[in-house]
Amino acid sequence: MRSTKSALLVLVVALAGSWGIASAQPTTDTPEPVQAPLPALLTLTTMPTGWSERVDLRPMLQIYADGRAVEQPDAAATTRAADVAPQRLNGTIPTDVLNAALAETKSLATLDLGMPTDTDQGSQIIDLMPTPPEQDVHVLLYAPESSEGLTSDQQANRKRFTDLYRKLLDAFVQDH
Repeated sequence: MRSTKSALLVLVVALAGSWGIASAQPTTDTPEPVQAPLPALLTLTTMPTGWSERVDLRPMLQIYADGRAVEQPDAAATTRAADVAPQRLNGTIPTDVLNAALAETKSLATLDLGMPTDTDQGSQIIDLMPTPPEQDVHVLLYAPESSEGLTSDQQANRKRFTDLYRKLLDAFVQDH
């Protein structure tokens, strides 16, 4: 009986020991580090007239350096309830359009877009946020529909802004 108990004890220790050794083996599968998504390179945002009470402002279009883009066509829709997320469409912007837009955005940042005498008429923003962030460019157009109190040069500069804004929105090609 004593030899049976000893044999069982040796078997239990051997089995328990092998489980411990097996579970202590290092794995060769190392998980890849999770990378945070890169910020959009270009972002177009519209703030409609009277939007000051809303806190759910979202960009109309986000364009990434590789040409991928996300359009939210109802982001600035006053008919969309504040607690409803805007529709998100994935797609792309052609490389030639993106490259031209980058140059035009930098150029627009050096121009006088004026400040119309009309107030509370909304605004549009084009944000260029390259890496490194010290080269960020933010172009803001107040009261896009107004020309009251503006010089002809300011009006021409504002037209360039609205043309670029529209060109980028029109260039979006939705994924299928």
